[in-house]
Amino acid sequence: MLINTLIRKTGLSIIGFAVLFASVLVMHCSNTQQHKIKPRILISSDIGGTDPDDFQSAIHLFMYSDLFQIEGLVSSPFGNGRKKDFLDMIDLYEKDFQQLKKHNKDLLEPDYLRSICKQGGIASAPFKGYNSATEGSDWIIKCAKMKSEQPLWVLVWGGIEDVAQALHDAPEIEKNIKVYWIGGPNKKWGINAYAYIAEHHPNLYMIEANATYRGWFMDDDSPENIKGDKYYDNFIQERGAMGKAFKNYYNGNIKMGDTPSLAYTMNGNPNDPTGESWGGSFTKINRSSRYIFERNTTTSDTVAAYGVIEWKFKGPELDIPKDSSCFTIEISKQIWPGYYLGNGVYGASYSSKKPEICSYTTASSIPELNEQNGQFVSTAPWPGKPNVDDYKLGNNWYGDKTEPELFLKDQQGAKTISKYRSEFLLDWAKRWKWLDK
Repeated sequence: MLINTLIRKTGLSIIGFAVLFASVLVMHCSNTQQHKIKPRILISSDIGGTDPDDFQSAIHLFMYSDLFQIEGLVSSPFGNGRKKDFLDMIDLYEKDFQQLKKHNKDLLEPDYLRSICKQGGIASAPFKGYNSATEGSDWIIKCAKMKSEQPLWVLVWGGIEDVAQALHDAPEIEKNIKVYWIGGPNKKWGINAYAYIAEHHPNLYMIEANATYRGWFMDDDSPENIKGDKYYDNFIQERGAMGKAFKNYYNGNIKMGDTPSLAYTMNGNPNDPTGESWGGSFTKINRSSRYIFERNTTTSDTVAAYGVIEWKFKGPELDIPKDSSCFTIEISKQIWPGYYLGNGVYGASYSSKKPEICSYTTASSIPELNEQNGQFVSTAPWPGKPNVDDYKLGNNWYGDKTEPELFLKDQQGAKTISKYRSEFLLDWAKRWKWLDK
């Protein structure tokens, strides 16, 4: 009866109606299949390194592993982190796996996750920005070269050295990958690798989140029940092996500063970085700020926070290889290596992780490089005013939004994430409930 009524109202013949119905059905099935496509992701993490928040992010990742095609877990550490730290977290996940699987059969098997753990570079890149191939950089290349209609999202939670190495060794993969990098302090420590990518791969698809990610854990405006020091007691409560372990990191306070890269592919349209998503909203940029000084700087020298700063000092011409580390530069009580660039020129690079006034001093057994002193001022927003030394970027590079109303304190773009804080944390709370027995 319903079909006959529709035929009369549309004026179509039975055959015409059948063709129309079949077309609608095909479109529906096609849209359903498209909706079910899971993004391909590879994580590069400094888990086990200087900041324990990656342990929290790993727990979150495994609890949402049903949403992704996870192709790699690469240990790219600052400090003592190693592949074993990933494996230890998978062991915890395995203890909770059967209980979680009762609620979601698509969660990835622990043994599969173990099979894709790889050790990346341990040392920071020298001045040239790359060093030698690692198990991790080779795995990035292998995954990027797999035949797929989808790009490989490389989500970088720490140093970007393995990505730089992969691009150096196989530059053709540039077109197959999309990178979301949690920059800021990671950019400060991985500045040489970043500079290599910006200079030699300006057409890379890159979301460079230097400050936006902080909206994930800056909870000034959050409801009381989900603030960092309340969420654990209200929603995790030592549920399962992972819940008990979560208390070991920041005493259970929510940080997970790298998780926005994952959340970006979970909610929203990842093909539109300027749109809304749990992982933030970004603006297209056509340059990355860079400042080259062939002198000592002072507080009259203003640079953009998150920009690349290079100092080049004159010294003796030594018979040592280029990129040899032969002096150090101390900034804000932290020390970076400086390198011989050849022809009596020595260089060091730095990037401020926030707006600040900094002082520096050098140390070396080479008299000309010892006790060089100076200061500089870094300001927001990034990338700041155009500068002749800037890296020129292609059409697919994105940075933190610059509108003043999107700042959280001095962190630009952070409100594009913080406004979703309740939504994504309460969604995660539902999954913690799965561990109730």
